[in-house]
Amino acid sequence: MDHPLNQPQIRVALVDDQQLFRSGLAVIIGAQPDMAVVAQAADGTEALGAIAAHEPDVVLMDVQMSPMGGVEATRKIFEDATGRFGKLPKVIMLTTFDWDEHAATAIRHGASGFILKDSTPEFVCESIRAVNGGNAVIAPQSLAALLRDEPAPVPEVPAQFLELTEREREVFEAVALGLTNQEISERLFLSGSTVKTHIGAILRKLGLRDRVQIVVYSYENGIGR
Repeated sequence: MDHPLNQPQIRVALVDDQQLFRSGLAVIIGAQPDMAVVAQAADGTEALGAIAAHEPDVVLMDVQMSPMGGVEATRKIFEDATGRFGKLPKVIMLTTFDWDEHAATAIRHGASGFILKDSTPEFVCESIRAVNGGNAVIAPQSLAALLRDEPAPVPEVPAQFLELTEREREVFEAVALGLTNQEISERLFLSGSTVKTHIGAILRKLGLRDRVQIVVYSYENGIGR
């Protein structure tokens, strides 16, 4: 896939306690014309300082590290009220296991998805691009399976959701099903720009960060099940 060189490079931070693995990722990502590794850290505490200092666009965050793991670091990033991190980065969790309850918790805290540590270099790079563009890097079915470990009574539909227009609800349900903008455009007979406008309005009205948060919101509120 060609990537325009006149586009700003995606600034990436790598957080993993295995230096060899981290170095390998740095080589792979650094070889991409549209990416640059701007920071590395060996645990969550180091990561918080590196993210504040270098303001990456995307962080690849290992789930399990010591003394501070990736889940806690992710929580601190997205719950920060001091503005320490400037523009909040997108966070992709790195995990060894396909079904990882820690990854599910990190997604609830604000991560945009997870990838397996044995993913191909191509998949890692495309995941970074996808998340930087506001997409998720896990299928809704996978996310539902992750969240299913913590069942909860289905609440009433939130008042915020009821404020969406009929068309916005249709787009919401399509996003929650994992459809791409192109698929939504074809399904609802809308232009691509109109789909983007509706998604932006949905995120704003519901106070959500990205598409993966729409999936979480849908699942946890029993919308479209």
